Amino acid sequence: MIHLPFHQPGRFWRGNLHTHSTLSDGDCSPAEVCQRYCEAGYDFLALTDHFLQRYGFPLADTRPWRTATFTTLIGAELHTGRTEFGELWHLLAVGLPFTFAPTHPDETAAELTQRALAAGAYVAVAHPHWYVLTQEDIASLGAVHAVEIFNGTAVDHNDRPDSWQSADILLGRGQHTFVCATDDFHGSPERADFCRGWVWVKCEALTPECLLAALQAGHYYSSTGPQIHDIQIEPGQRIVVRCSPASRIFVTGQASVARSAYGNGLVEAELSLHNFTSPYCRVTVRDPYGGRAWSNPIWFDA
Repeated sequence: MIHLPFHQPGRFWRGNLHTHSTLSDGDCSPAEVCQRYCEAGYDFLALTDHFLQRYGFPLADTRPWRTATFTTLIGAELHTGRTEFGELWHLLAVGLPFTFAPTHPDETAAELTQRALAAGAYVAVAHPHWYVLTQEDIASLGAVHAVEIFNGTAVDHNDRPDSWQSADILLGRGQHTFVCATDDFHGSPERADFCRGWVWVKCEALTPECLLAALQAGHYYSSTGPQIHDIQIEPGQRIVVRCSPASRIFVTGQASVARSAYGNGLVEAELSLHNFTSPYCRVTVRDPYGGRAWSNPIWFDA
């Protein structure tokens, strides 16, 4: 329960952690991208262009578009080597320093991951279902902060936006990992990826430092629409979830272990954890339109 954000000091800030611009393969300039998210009501943005030699290894400097009500995190989508099925690795790194060195041809995905972590970044496995990462692929990286469990651009690219199975297998094997939802905005007209997935981060100030620390501590939840207002837990007894109007609330754990509540405009549910035979759970809120919000995994022994 230590990672639950709801009783942390501060307020929730909405942000996107995976975004592209004309610095790599996006259709909008960095200024246009920041303006679009600011006008859409986002509080922060990580512009994560592809960190590849053909684009000049860009680390977008978005500091000029920070204001009192909108800020940015410096990041990139990192690449190296090949996965089991021959794909170029995709690793999401948010909070990188501008001094982060380019990759070199012999650098493995695990080495690149550890280098990003050592540089102070929040590191997530990007869209594993989109390009079919195997569990062996993911395990080879070592510990990371999160798995990207929803990727908005994959909806219309290959209909593989949901990567919860990859995260659930890691969790079932005892790996304490967080999750995140993103839209992976590119701006191409054939993919309506803008505002398809985001995170709500709880911290005391809208600064890059506070946001990054909260992300690394797991003080956030992910969404494609609904909001989670509170989660309270008595391990082995009950869990109480409060949220925006929903049609169903799920509490799921290892393998097929689950509880759920349903109703029209459901805003609160109390679910029993008696005989909930899993060392962790996660909460999913589903609204009548198919939107979902997901808590980070909650470990009962934390």
